[in-house]
Amino acid sequence: MFESVAALIEEHQDLQNQLADPAVHADPARSRKINRRYAELSKILAAHTAWKRAEDDLEAAQELAKEDDAFAEEVPALEEHRSESQEKLRRLLIPRDPDDGRDVIMEIKGGEGGAESALFAADLLRMYLHYAESMGWKTELLDRDESDLGGYKNVQVAIKSSSSDPADGVWAHLKYEGGVHRVQRVPVTESQGRIHTSTTGVLVFPEVDEPEEVDISANDIRVDVFRSSGPGGQSVNTTDSAVRITHIPTGIVVSMQNEKSQIQNREAAMRVLRARLLAKQQEELDAAASDARKSQIRTMDRSERIRTYNFPENRIADHRTGYKAYNLDHVMNGDLGPVIESCIRADEEARLAEIGDHS
Repeated sequence: MFESVAALIEEHQDLQNQLADPAVHADPARSRKINRRYAELSKILAAHTAWKRAEDDLEAAQELAKEDDAFAEEVPALEEHRSESQEKLRRLLIPRDPDDGRDVIMEIKGGEGGAESALFAADLLRMYLHYAESMGWKTELLDRDESDLGGYKNVQVAIKSSSSDPADGVWAHLKYEGGVHRVQRVPVTESQGRIHTSTTGVLVFPEVDEPEEVDISANDIRVDVFRSSGPGGQSVNTTDSAVRITHIPTGIVVSMQNEKSQIQNREAAMRVLRARLLAKQQEELDAAASDARKSQIRTMDRSERIRTYNFPENRIADHRTGYKAYNLDHVMNGDLGPVIESCIRADEEARLAEIGDHS
């Protein structure tokens, strides 16, 4: 694996030269793409330099130890440092998901459990908003369909990062959240104090950087406008500001009514539609190339139950990685880092194993 570093060093230099060209920065999409790759390669080069330095320090100590016992005492620590540096470099050389640096659009939908599921959807939204805040990300509520008790039948939020490093990207962290989230707790509507099990679905799409990246013909969409409605179906606006866009070739339907302006709702709906089409294109590519970008952690099966939130036991459990902790109260307040890190680590191990199988 380490033999490939020479080519990456050459690519890094080429990207550095491109970034010095003003013409590159005149094209935001191209500039963003080059900056992401440059940031990724910069980390690899720094890790490679650290590994080589650790190798040289160890070799020097081993040579000097033949004549001086004081150097021999340093060898074990230097061996450990060399191993740590090598492991860091090895993980950075794992082929990265090209979408990792992208922002995301997340959709949280009520599932089995009716009112309780909608309430948990609101809890999940709050959890992700707090997590995004802790990561320094910006959030934008695109649309919401509130339930009678204050939950959400459906809510969509855009989450953005200002970092150019793919390792810090929103998709790099939140792509593992797609699937069915199961909650076990006593609902507010339960008078007997019985624990109920409900489910809420989460969909995560990488957001398109530039509209031109996903070509949508005006002839391929049907746009309908209607009056916005709130909990219980009552009208919340006197004009037809809500927008429903149907992508005819795929049958994908996106509705937006959060804004009072029809234009704003249409723009938000097109953002979501482009993200869904990009995700669909990638799913088709993954299906066509079974060995490409495979992940045992982030599956495309959106009906998969990925996590259980057990409130009576204060327990959070991820069914894909085996992660379990008894700090659900902290997790629901946005302390989601360790849970997501378990997914990232498991995904890396799966990718390393795949590389080993093909080497």
